[in-house]
Amino acid sequence: MDKLPPLNAIKAFEAIARCGSVSDAARSLHVTHGAVSRQLRLLEEDLGCVLFQRHGRGLVMTEAGERLQATAIEALDMLRSARRRLRAGQDRTRVLGCPGSLLARWMIPRLERLRQDIPGLDLHLAAHEQPPDDALSGLDAGLFIATPPWPPSWTVHELGNERIGPVMAPAVVAGMGLDNAPPQRLVDLPLLHTLSRPEAWPAWARAVGINPSDLQPGQAFEHLYYLLEAAVAGLGIAIAPQPLVAADLSAGRLCAPWGFVDTGGTWILCTVRGGTDARVGALATWLRKELEDGNGT
Repeated sequence: MDKLPPLNAIKAFEAIARCGSVSDAARSLHVTHGAVSRQLRLLEEDLGCVLFQRHGRGLVMTEAGERLQATAIEALDMLRSARRRLRAGQDRTRVLGCPGSLLARWMIPRLERLRQDIPGLDLHLAAHEQPPDDALSGLDAGLFIATPPWPPSWTVHELGNERIGPVMAPAVVAGMGLDNAPPQRLVDLPLLHTLSRPEAWPAWARAVGINPSDLQPGQAFEHLYYLLEAAVAGLGIAIAPQPLVAADLSAGRLCAPWGFVDTGGTWILCTVRGGTDARVGALATWLRKELEDGNGT
């Protein structure tokens, strides 16, 4: 039987990944900085790989760390859910599916606040890259960016309009001379993009009056999460939904010189029609407010 990694070390790793630093993780776990550091070293020795690398004053996850993070969050959430179900004597877990990038960059940072604001809602988050089918197979609800019409079998809570825009590290703005430049300046530049959403740049171009065929595609990434990490690292200009980069913009890690434009897409929370769980409505209201607050509206 394969040996399990040490649970306390997994908890420490998840806290560091969530908080962004050992000090903040120690505070969230109510332990010392040294205790968290020791658990991280123990886990890296157990796994035989490095999970974080220093980047300035902070930490950046390695590729191994990113793979472990998703598994660790899912495993810890399942354990917490099982404990709550056993203590309550009933199964109240709801499976919420959403794209992995939205899960990592938007939902996970808000999980603790969600649990505090809606304590009766027990969610299991599942990365769901493909558009869900009409029956939402395997899911109790889905959080997606989509375009109507919706399947008649769904009950859809519209949360807000999708807004996207070019984002880049401050050094890229200065190095490419993009201060006060018009959006048309991007026609001459190679643009980072994702294989999972090739229509993002053309949708933005049409919204600002640029012929999409004039854009020059540059390096491609499999998912938006990797695309945005590349942008933060200064590798080029990416295109992203506003809520997923709001924290990076606020912290000065990214700039959005031309702001964000509506694409015609909508953030939605969908369930199969006929469901009676009142907490879905509460979740929709909560998500809608988070999007409004994050968009500065």
